[in-house]
Amino acid sequence: MTAFPTPSKLENDIALIVPLERKYFTELSKVGADPDLWTLNPRRMQGPEDMADYLEDALMEQEKGISIPFVIIDKRSGLARPSDSEGGEVAGSTRYANLYPNHKRLEIGWTWIGKKFQQSGLNRAVKFELLRYGFETLDLNRIELKTDILNTASRNAMKKLGAREEGILRGHTLMASGRYRDTVYYSILKSEWPDIKRTVFASFL
Repeated sequence: MTAFPTPSKLENDIALIVPLERKYFTELSKVGADPDLWTLNPRRMQGPEDMADYLEDALMEQEKGISIPFVIIDKRSGLARPSDSEGGEVAGSTRYANLYPNHKRLEIGWTWIGKKFQQSGLNRAVKFELLRYGFETLDLNRIELKTDILNTASRNAMKKLGAREEGILRGHTLMASGRYRDTVYYSILKSEWPDIKRTVFASFL
């Protein structure tokens, strides 16, 4: 198991982030059915079977201590969910990955959010909780993010979070299309977090 503890939940007025469980598979399959979500994703996603494999792989990584996958719930939808007592609507998924406890660093990634929840402030709310838990509870020194060089929206979002672009790894990841993508890396350091928290995430304080 990973040396990093898994939070039972992280939340604010907008987002609820809980550990991935199989009971969420149906809802995640519905919100992730839009093929546009996966255009710049290394994983091919063409139907429920692909999503089931994707989620099972995430749980396998969780069991092996390779990553900590989460479900993202938008609390503002106000929908009562029959599977449990959590209010809100399942909106997507994210992970802590590339876990290095000895070096006090990890990556926030594998994030996808349904189209109806995009440009709504949900992603920023999720990133705030993951960053805050990482720096203030796990006492990390560094949190990494990365994306496809062609993913302009993701690159702009990372910069708006206060992450610093560090460099490009050429031919880094094989995509489902057969293209080898160039991957852009970003990071936030613990020393930078107080100022980023105070400015970028002022609305959550």
